[in-house]
Amino acid sequence: MEPGWDLALEPGWEPGEPGEPSWARPGGALGGRGLLALAVASGAAVWATWAVLLMPGFRRVPLRLQVPYQPSSPRQVANTLALLRGRAGKTVDLGSGDGRLVLEAYKQGLRPALGYELNPWLLCLANYRAWKAGYHGKISFLKKDLWKVNLSDCHNVIVFLAPSVKPPLASKLLAELPDEARVVAGRYPFPSWSPSSTLGQGLDQVWAYDIKDVRREVQGSAQESRV
Repeated sequence: MEPGWDLALEPGWEPGEPGEPSWARPGGALGGRGLLALAVASGAAVWATWAVLLMPGFRRVPLRLQVPYQPSSPRQVANTLALLRGRAGKTVDLGSGDGRLVLEAYKQGLRPALGYELNPWLLCLANYRAWKAGYHGKISFLKKDLWKVNLSDCHNVIVFLAPSVKPPLASKLLAELPDEARVVAGRYPFPSWSPSSTLGQGLDQVWAYDIKDVRREVQGSAQESRV
């Protein structure tokens, strides 16, 4: 070491080592400070992704009704469409995300097919996927709050939403959907409804509910409770 140099040593740095800390050298082992810096940087990246891509759709939605984006797996999509096979009429996906379920519903002949989504970035992605598949202008993705749309003309409803959303949504669906409608729920069932059919296991399981049967069950339960 040349006279006059005054090096501030990193904690744990043994005398005689080069002036650069080991965690800063390519291939060097991360020390405590390096790990802390990496954790902070990773957390900042996650927060930035949330703030820019996912938060915009949630700002006007009550906390208990917010649903984070989680894309459906190929098996979840296949199971959902299997429970809608052979049906007709307007098909909607409540909280359509990147649009993959709406796109596959249209391919299966469920038309019109549309999705409701509040996040503008996911709406752009959904429209891009529709354009890439050659269905631009044939599928609709609308920036609307699912709690404010009227579902009275919908015959097929797809619901991949969090468990906390299911009870209030069940009331809305029973109040608005026609008797001929079918609701297909993914990941989590409606806790107070008995499914007409189900398909898959674990996270890939989906449940189908025929609204006419659900109404009959709900009305029967209400009559029994009054006796």
